[in-house]
Amino acid sequence: MADSIDQHIAYWSQQVPDLDVHVEGAITRMQGLVRLLWRRREAGLDARDLKGWEYDILWRVRSVGPPYQVSPTWLAKALDTHPATLTSRLERLEKTGHLTRIHDPADRRRLLVELTDLGHRSWEATIEDQAANEHELLAVLTDSERKQLSDLLRKVVTAAEQDGPPLMPPVEHGRP
Repeated sequence: MADSIDQHIAYWSQQVPDLDVHVEGAITRMQGLVRLLWRRREAGLDARDLKGWEYDILWRVRSVGPPYQVSPTWLAKALDTHPATLTSRLERLEKTGHLTRIHDPADRRRLLVELTDLGHRSWEATIEDQAANEHELLAVLTDSERKQLSDLLRKVVTAAEQDGPPLMPPVEHGRP
């Protein structure tokens, strides 16, 4: 069974005689699948009138657990976003009703970002969309094959993370 990547590999193996066709095939396929999932994610967000960065903010606030409140400073660091950029983004999300900024009851000088009911619903709907896309993509594999794929990729990720930061930021628990 051939795919479009096989054509890519056939061409480049003639241009680069030492090309490892298995490495090229695996990496190019992973890159293509990530791009496909990214396009589907963006289409799902567009259908819900959300931008990718808006979803990222909702996801990060949601990741801390109840009561879903974080400081803007923590959020800027977690998203690797300049604080001024984050401030304008928070203003937009506040105007659309996805979040609100409140005073910290423990220190009234400090502001917290909090998800609203709309923010929760929007996050949950986009997660459902993404899960459906991911399941659809891997539906051609058996349960055993999906586990094998996950295990093999875990092995690669573990090796990559030994030399650098985690590929996935940690999920926070409690209120930062």
